[in-house]
Amino acid sequence: MCAARRASRRLSGARAPSAAFSTAAPKSPQRGGRRRRRGVRVGYEAPAGSATEEAATEAKQQKWEPKNWRQELDNIREMRKARDAPVDQMGAEKCFDLEAPPENKARYIKQTSAILQRDYGGDIPKTVAELVKLPGVGPKMAHLVMAIAWQNVSGIGVDTHVHRISNRLRWVRRETKLPEETRQALESWLPRELWSEINWLLVGFGQQTCLPVSPRCSDCLNRGLCPAAGKSQEAKRSGGGPL
Repeated sequence: MCAARRASRRLSGARAPSAAFSTAAPKSPQRGGRRRRRGVRVGYEAPAGSATEEAATEAKQQKWEPKNWRQELDNIREMRKARDAPVDQMGAEKCFDLEAPPENKARYIKQTSAILQRDYGGDIPKTVAELVKLPGVGPKMAHLVMAIAWQNVSGIGVDTHVHRISNRLRWVRRETKLPEETRQALESWLPRELWSEINWLLVGFGQQTCLPVSPRCSDCLNRGLCPAAGKSQEAKRSGGGPL
């Protein structure tokens, strides 16, 4: 119980991102018939405002990005400014998987509490790699915990709402099937300073307007921009499934 209380107190903390990114370490070709060694992907923290971070940001800006995404994002911010969606009334203690069986949750809580007490002195891990090793913790929750507990925006927390809306808006270059694929696709082009707000913006938007079934396209400010606007109604009339 002590471990659970300490972890709960840690998760009641605040916000504020820090900069981090991955880059590939280049390998120069070797001559004389030797095999070329493949580049090794290295992840590390870059100081905010450093030349390395600025170079990575510039390189990212030259990559593919969705058409009209800034206007669409501004429209979603406008629709979410009241902050009255269910997600806005929930703390980190309620950011769990509603579809997970209750008996699994109880078992995960007991197992995780024991691990935190034994290995972390009642606190919680400080890295995504360690967090996802805890029972029942996946990438989405790990990135949310990093932002909430450690004020370190390590990635975008992608749940079913973020996954669905990103595909409807074509914020992914190719259709993605899994939330983790969507996270990687979003992080490949979305400016890092926006990562921290994407989860709560799109989750609330998905709860109120861009619903899984029968989305309220007529109420959406993006109805003239969204590639999927109105298509769910057409699919419904033709007997197809929701978009």
